[in-house]
Amino acid sequence: VFVFVHGGIWLYLNAAMSGFAAEMFLDRGAHFVALDFPPVSELGGDLGLMADSVRRGIAWVVRNAESFGGDPDRVYIGGHSSGGHLAAVALTTDWAMYGLPPGAVKGGLLMSGMYDLAPVRLSWRRSYIAFTDAMESAMSPERHLDRISAPVVVSCGTLETPEFIRQAEDFAAALAAAGKPVELVIGRDYFHQDIWETLGNPYGVNGRAALALMGL
Repeated sequence: VFVFVHGGIWLYLNAAMSGFAAEMFLDRGAHFVALDFPPVSELGGDLGLMADSVRRGIAWVVRNAESFGGDPDRVYIGGHSSGGHLAAVALTTDWAMYGLPPGAVKGGLLMSGMYDLAPVRLSWRRSYIAFTDAMESAMSPERHLDRISAPVVVSCGTLETPEFIRQAEDFAAALAAAGKPVELVIGRDYFHQDIWETLGNPYGVNGRAALALMGL
């Protein structure tokens, strides 16, 4: 099962816009689940509540995988942009708090995300995200590498803005330095949005990475 967390600067888009990727996974005998969750604007600007919603969605998929023919022992997650951030936060989860065993998620594909929110806090996004020091720390996966145990693939495109590239490279390097299983995948000549679309193509940057991560 591949669980996808959509992007949209923590405000926009929805699960329906992610359906294009389902066919590739189904063709390989896997299930594709796209999560819906409240935008941060409906949560008082609290990214922690948004992350909890995503975590509960992932936990639901693990607990109910068998009901739709999925394998609860082979659940992987991924996300793009702000969804990449939320998926990275999910990889730091103590799944016992959600009634699941350690290792409930077997791997993560983090596409064009943000992994340290200090620069995000300096951007215009602070107008709708209620940043505090505590939230910035808790929601910055790069500061909680000790909690990550599943294999991680970090991807981004060469034509993305410099901060997306820097964050991808720095997060992958930090994971490697911490002895975590990680691969950095760079899509040459891809922008922020069109590299997301490669998730639906088995020969595309992210599609290929997802299938390799899942052993398909």
